[in-house]
Amino acid sequence: MTETEDAVPTPDQRTERTGVSRRVLLGAAGVGTVAAVAAGGVAVGRVTAPEPKADPADHIVPFHGPRQAGITTAAQDRLHFAAFDVITDNRDELIDMLKRWTAAAERMTKGLDTVEGGALDMGDYTPPADTGEALGLSASSLTITIGFGPGLFGPSAANPTGTDRFGIADKKPAALVDLPAFVADAIERSRSFGDIGVQACSDDPQVAVHAIRNLARMGFGVVSVRWSQLGFGRTSSTTTTQATPRNMFGFKDGTANIKSNDHEALDGHVWVAESDNPPAAQWMTGGSYLVARRIRMDIEPWDRAMLLEQEKIVGRFKGNGAPLGQEDEFDEPDFNISNGSGPLIAHDAHVRLAHPDNLGGVRILRRGYNFTDGSDGFGHLDAGLFFIAYCRDAHTQFVPMQRALATKDAMMEYLMHTGSALFACPPGLAEGEYWGQHLFE
Repeated sequence: MTETEDAVPTPDQRTERTGVSRRVLLGAAGVGTVAAVAAGGVAVGRVTAPEPKADPADHIVPFHGPRQAGITTAAQDRLHFAAFDVITDNRDELIDMLKRWTAAAERMTKGLDTVEGGALDMGDYTPPADTGEALGLSASSLTITIGFGPGLFGPSAANPTGTDRFGIADKKPAALVDLPAFVADAIERSRSFGDIGVQACSDDPQVAVHAIRNLARMGFGVVSVRWSQLGFGRTSSTTTTQATPRNMFGFKDGTANIKSNDHEALDGHVWVAESDNPPAAQWMTGGSYLVARRIRMDIEPWDRAMLLEQEKIVGRFKGNGAPLGQEDEFDEPDFNISNGSGPLIAHDAHVRLAHPDNLGGVRILRRGYNFTDGSDGFGHLDAGLFFIAYCRDAHTQFVPMQRALATKDAMMEYLMHTGSALFACPPGLAEGEYWGQHLFE
């Protein structure tokens, strides 16, 4: 038997002779790779990953620091949020995954693939270590923020019979307790809870999706995706340089949000203090609690409401966002102005009920996004607000706020809360640390 007649060369032999496998050769031809044909053989270069775009407008947000990026970072335009269930009981497996996640996240926030050469250079017969859809794209201000849910420490709303499988029950912060049910809630378990929450924000939707997709792939056998949510058009501003965006009702949203330069407000309302926890839970000092709520908006009935009615419900003018009775968006609401028959800003107006003056001074840092998930089986738009808030203690800040809104807010006629979750987001990382390191030490 001669080689030219019957022998089938191995992949290594093919690569050794020509410098490229048949699969790569065909693939290269399909994308127009130039081949040089010379006497004695064919020399074809492997298709290499394109370099990330060098666009000065696309910033790289530092991954390391005293706080996790993605909280006070200038809110990006796109979101991919995912909640994971931990499906292993092996502590070492979980820690190893968190280490690999941390290394991959740091690389992705720099516009790189999850590991060096992960998308193309792992070999023809090995699944790529990176899915590749972000090749050639810039970092686009990607931030990846992680938090841990109550179920990681033992029993929770998602798993009432849960156990302390990782030996960390004594490190559970007092504030990490599942949110209570609120009036008019329609919470779906398939859209709620989770042992680990990951928030990926970017100015490019493909970059955000790539981040979550690859973390989910890397976590195979250790975690599984419980639910996820895509978001667009941020519904709050976290810096004074950002214009206030609009929600799906067409109103400016988050005008009074805490801003990143208001350090006094951040220390008082967002960052967990050392005094908030016993010694065993000090891993949360400097961190924050993430509240996630999927709020479906009843779009069609709202669109049929008169403009005057819409403004009365919100308590602001739809055009410039000013409180009723005021001229500028950032003017303080005056709840004492009368229209002759009652307060100009109604008692059940959203602005009145959500204002700190009517909540004992409670404030939160909002970081939500609009969503549109197609239509339901009745032809109605499945759209609304994916509400995200960071706070020092959800049970003393978000809970009283939501209780007031759920029972009194006129806007509730057009809202339905379908998803709910709470995560403890530890502080940022120093060089060489991994997500959750101080929790598992």
